[in-house]
Amino acid sequence: MGIDNTMLPLYGLGVLVTRPKQQAGFLCTWIENNGGFAVCCPTQLICEPRDRGLVSKYFNKLNRYSLVIFTSTNAVAYSLPTIQKIGGIPPLLEIAAIGKATARTLSQFGIDQCLQPPFNSGSEQLLAMPRFQNVRGQSILIIRGEGGRTLLADTLTERGAYVYYAAVYRRECPTVDTSMLMSHWLNGKIGVAVITSIESFINLFNILSPVGRCYLRGTQLILISDRIKQIAHEYGCHRVLVTKEASEDAIKEALLELIV
Repeated sequence: MGIDNTMLPLYGLGVLVTRPKQQAGFLCTWIENNGGFAVCCPTQLICEPRDRGLVSKYFNKLNRYSLVIFTSTNAVAYSLPTIQKIGGIPPLLEIAAIGKATARTLSQFGIDQCLQPPFNSGSEQLLAMPRFQNVRGQSILIIRGEGGRTLLADTLTERGAYVYYAAVYRRECPTVDTSMLMSHWLNGKIGVAVITSIESFINLFNILSPVGRCYLRGTQLILISDRIKQIAHEYGCHRVLVTKEASEDAIKEALLELIV
């Protein structure tokens, strides 16, 4: 006897997933398995950095740092394989993660102990931890993507630390054919859009036609931070729900809450 899809929790819900292609698969599969309709439209490409040699220079000197901070799951995925090939993380080196999702990705590479904010993810939450109040004279390496926020480095520098960047990946806006996406919106098949970064939101807005932007403004958005919410409001999107934390589990919970 087959499964009655009408009994599944997301039955009839169309979800636009804008995460990078390599990160969208598990969420899209979960949506489909729970009766929803996943529309995968990556609005951000994750690519190799422009200068991989410069990155390697930092990784060959990890024992010179007091602390290494990973700012995203991509920062882990694009750095740990290289670090492990050249000897791994020095045993006495402190590791910090920007949040739970990044910490979980570190654990996949065998790093189970790391500093992380106790509640929400983010630079502000990490900087509020006791460990980061007295960093004068310490050398700190921030592993991240090219560009992005400078709050973490600026604050640690103000507190007396010597801060260095290793940009292990870069973000680009992909070329997207939005005709299928527009068709789904026109036919009322998209009820929710999941957006997990400011760059993804802005890229989506820019690749849409004026009509598509109207559809976006009328769509319920699930966002993972108040910073993205602020940008969404500035672009005229006010139907927003911010997840409890920046994780895939929190996104799933938010989708289920919309149905209840």
